[in-house]
Amino acid sequence: MIKKMLLAGATVGLLAACSAEQTEEPASEEAMAPAACTPADIVLTNGAVYTVDDNNPNAEAIAIKDHKFIFVGSNDGAAEYACGDANVIDLGGQAVFPGLIESHGHIAGVGFREVNLNLQGINSLAEMLAAVKEYADANPDLPWIVGRGWIEKVWPEKRFPTRQELDEIVPDRPVYLTRADGHASVINTVTMNMAGITGDTLNPVGGHINLDENGEPTGMLIDTAMRYVRPLIPETSRDDTKRAIRAATERNVKLGWTGFQNAGSSYESFEIMKELHAEGELKHRIYDAMAYGDSSTRLIEEGAQIDPEDYLTVRDIKVVMDGALGSRGAAFVEPYADYDTRGLMRYTVEELQPMLTAALKAGIQVETHAIGDDANAKVLDAYEVAFNTVPAEERGVAEPRWRIEHAQNIRPTDVDRFIELDVIPSMQPSHAIGDLHFAGDRLGIERLANAYLWRTLIDKGAIIPGGSDQPVEIGDPRIEFYAAVARRDLDGYSGDGWHPEYAVTREEALKMMTIWGAYAAFQDETLGSIEVGKWADVAVFDKDWMTIPHDQIMSSENTLTIVHGEIKHQK
Repeated sequence: MIKKMLLAGATVGLLAACSAEQTEEPASEEAMAPAACTPADIVLTNGAVYTVDDNNPNAEAIAIKDHKFIFVGSNDGAAEYACGDANVIDLGGQAVFPGLIESHGHIAGVGFREVNLNLQGINSLAEMLAAVKEYADANPDLPWIVGRGWIEKVWPEKRFPTRQELDEIVPDRPVYLTRADGHASVINTVTMNMAGITGDTLNPVGGHINLDENGEPTGMLIDTAMRYVRPLIPETSRDDTKRAIRAATERNVKLGWTGFQNAGSSYESFEIMKELHAEGELKHRIYDAMAYGDSSTRLIEEGAQIDPEDYLTVRDIKVVMDGALGSRGAAFVEPYADYDTRGLMRYTVEELQPMLTAALKAGIQVETHAIGDDANAKVLDAYEVAFNTVPAEERGVAEPRWRIEHAQNIRPTDVDRFIELDVIPSMQPSHAIGDLHFAGDRLGIERLANAYLWRTLIDKGAIIPGGSDQPVEIGDPRIEFYAAVARRDLDGYSGDGWHPEYAVTREEALKMMTIWGAYAAFQDETLGSIEVGKWADVAVFDKDWMTIPHDQIMSSENTLTIVHGEIKHQK
């Protein structure tokens, strides 16, 4: 029933004004007397407010008190709360949205990208090598050169870096540079020798060591092959991690994010988040998912920690089933069109069953990374076995709301299984507009018909929480909204076979980033829309995403971010 209510009106349009003719009796003298003012903490007036509440889709003003919305309506009505010590802000017609929810990201990774060697936005292999050399030269005392964010798909070279190229710029220290998607890294020869990697080293399950034509390692490690190196890298300190998480939340609220669903964490990180929250330094909400392994076992045993204020909660388990499309780790039924591989599967359906059945009984949510069509099918298989094994009366919650993260390539028969099993496809629109530059090469044009099926899934009744997968992608909500409604890259390009008809409406895109994200975290009763009684999260932009041309969305700016009734960013 809740899901039907959330879907209702998805395409009706938030732009439609609600009006009704009413016959009023003349007001009595007593009724015309000035009403006593109830001072709010914050009053926003003269805004174009999109509430994402189908019963009251548009408003001019809102009032906030004690962390919640206490009024949503007209400027005249808001005057009742604009008194005393109320902070009254005239928005001058700016667009007001419910707080934007990042439904899939990696909070520590975002922070470390901010404070370490950030290779995001590098436009060529030569530029990346120059950036690495500059960083290494500027930090001669660092024992390792570690960075993240490069992505060869936008480079003119259209290929991975090699260890020999890294040797030329950093010959005497280990180098470890992770691709933006986190599913591949390139190392230099020093690192390779330290890890004992040779042309004869066995590929681990779910991973691959790329070799050149002579059978020697190129330096590229795909997915689980990165485990040969990671234990050698000096561990970041607890203070480093705390600094990174703080930096990530500070960055996010400046962009308009008010909630962040953290896809894969540990109890140590969760304790750091709790410290930051207690210190008032956790700038936005976090819904945490424990990584499959020791942390997920502990979560099942100890149970969820659900914050009554929805600020910091852990009740979810993150599993990774396959790799990424760009590094050819995503698992497909048929081989890749440009390489003799079907990708990499990390687990079997049988291996996941003990955890899945235990989570279902404990009322713990499960979200599983699956990009290739075979990985999506296998995750659906695994979920279905668990659902059939644990009857409804033995489940910890009536609606498990289990998710598949990314759900990028789905065969038609499996699209229907998402609906039949009530599995949530958690999707990131920016993946599509980035992948369009190489997905046709990887898969062939025909298989693009099964890729990034936002329109198809919504039309069949799915709720799609939207996010960015930052730091895999930039993590800008403007990009996510634009990608969902335009289905073109930021230059306006759309490739052959890219199916522009799979784009969504602006109303649906806004729901992906608000109420549908809240639903995916069991928070739709308290977050995700601007309604009296809900927690007061707001994102204000100087241009109206719901009306401006597509090509102007990226020029809009976030001017005000309110989280839990408190201003976290104001321009």
